[in-house]
This record gives sequence, structure tokens and C-alpha cells, in this order.
Amino acid sequence: MPYYTEEQIMKVRSIDLLTYLQTYEPTELVHVRGNTYCTREHDSLKISNGKWMWWSRGFGGNSALDYLIKVKGLQFMDAMKILSDENELAISDVSSLSENSQNNETRKLLLPEKAETNFEVIRYLTGRGIDRDIIKKCIEEGLLYESLPYHNCIFVGFDHSGKAAYAFYRATTGERLMGEAAGSDKRYSFRINRAGSTLHVFESAIDLLSYATVMKMKTGEWRAEPMLSLGGVYAPSVNKKQSKLPIALENMTQKQTQINTIALHLDNDLAGSLAAENIMLKLRGNYAVRNEPPPYGKDCNDYLQHMVRQKHSRQICRA
Repeated sequence: MPYYTEEQIMKVRSIDLLTYLQTYEPTELVHVRGNTYCTREHDSLKISNGKWMWWSRGFGGNSALDYLIKVKGLQFMDAMKILSDENELAISDVSSLSENSQNNETRKLLLPEKAETNFEVIRYLTGRGIDRDIIKKCIEEGLLYESLPYHNCIFVGFDHSGKAAYAFYRATTGERLMGEAAGSDKRYSFRINRAGSTLHVFESAIDLLSYATVMKMKTGEWRAEPMLSLGGVYAPSVNKKQSKLPIALENMTQKQTQINTIALHLDNDLAGSLAAENIMLKLRGNYAVRNEPPPYGKDCNDYLQHMVRQKHSRQICRA
């Protein structure tokens, strides 16, 4: 195990989060206004004047080291390795260290309390074009519910034994407030399990349900094939040989051995394109991989809403 002097630790603690993100995760950095930034994964995590605060979780820090430990879940020594001069790593390596650190610990998923009804969840998701019957079916199967006290959408993933192991929350107010529940195991990200041979992969649960709605609109069937949400993607390492597969994808392909084809429906942006390229590289020779980003808009929900508008326009013309 490496040893760090007090001087080395002080040097690492002087690295602010903005500098770290600009160097290691440039596609993760989002400019809000002035000298204020947030991250693409957590838009309630604000960075300003050398400090950062994750408002939705109620804590913050003064350095990149604090961020890697508190937000990414790394152990102190792993975070020091990343930020010290002798071992500069890229974001995919940070992600894999975080996942490994979490997987080695006994974690308890802290699911938000359920509301008595799912009115706000249904209102919000149907407002984004998602089919009402698909939403209700997910609620019936425990894959989706409305939380208290904030009435967020809670998308639930289950492990191989049928126990809830992952939860992702999304605000129903229109505010871009989202994140994973404490104790979530990303290996079991939100998914629709079926025995088909083609696995459809998405960045988010809403994209997954949007694609399911499109399939129902086109064919009348929405769950003939298994579908998986990755819970977001990271830009891969510059050295692609060292980049890792998203842990949810790796886990599902190991568990469902009937899968022989991967269809990628990631976002039409830089991070989505790079992630798709990396996945195709890693799976080459083991699976037939199709890169099928949405044909319109940034993501699958943009495409769904485009289709809904076209359908309404045709109905108005006929009337």
C-alpha cells in the first residue's frame, strides 16, 4: 500500500473540484452561470469559488478529494492515487474504483417512503409522452412508485434474488433534480427483464420507458426484448484498453446468457457517442452490437415526444 507524506496530502487537498473536472471529466462539467458550475450527473451539485455543495443531499466540500470520497464513494487511498502526480487516471478508472469500493462493502438500500397514490408520477411521465398503461404496469410490478415527501419518481432495480438493490429518483416538478438513492448497487440498475436475445441499452430509465412506448406505438408490443438503463454514462478513458464496461451492462450479460445482440440507444451527444464507441470496442467478438441512437433529438424521450406531436398533427388534419 502506498504511503503519502503530509506534504503530498496537503498538495492533493489543494486541488479544487473545478480544476479536477476540467482535467479528468470535461464532458461532466456544465456551466450554470457566471463562475458557477454543476455536474452532468448531479445538477444539484453546484461548484463555485473553489468549493462545492450537493444541495439535494445537504453536504459539500472544499476539494476534489472530498468529491471523490463523498460523492464517488472511493476510499481515501484510492482517491489519493487518482489525484497524485504518480498515478493520473481518467474518469472511467474513477468510476470502476468507485463501483469496486461499493461492491466490497455491505450496503443497505435506503428506499424513499412510498406515497399513498402515484398521481404525480403518472402525470409527469405521461406529460413526457410515456404510455399510461406501461407506467401502470411498472407500478404494479414494483419497478416504479411515487415517493414522500417530495413526490419524486422512484425507479427500482432488483437483484438476482428479487430484492430491491437499486433506486433512482427523478423530480416530477419539471426541475432537473435526480440521483441515486443511498446504498444503490449499480449492477442492478433499472431494467425490464425478458428472455429475448437482444438487449436494448439506455442511459436513463425515462429513455427506456420512452423507447418502450415507441415500440408499442409501432408494433403494439413493448416488452418483447430485455431493456436496461445504465443510470448515466461516463466518457471513457483516453486509453480505451483500460476503460471498463458499465457495470450494469456487464452484470446483465453475465446473468442472461441467452443474449447475443446488444442494441445501444444512447444519447446524441459527445458522452453518449464516446460511451457507445467504448462499449462496441469492449464487446467486439462476443456480441453483435448495434449503435442505434434516437433518429431525432438528443435522447429517446425527445424522439418519443416528436412522434407524439406528429401523431397529434395527423389526427388534427384528418379531423
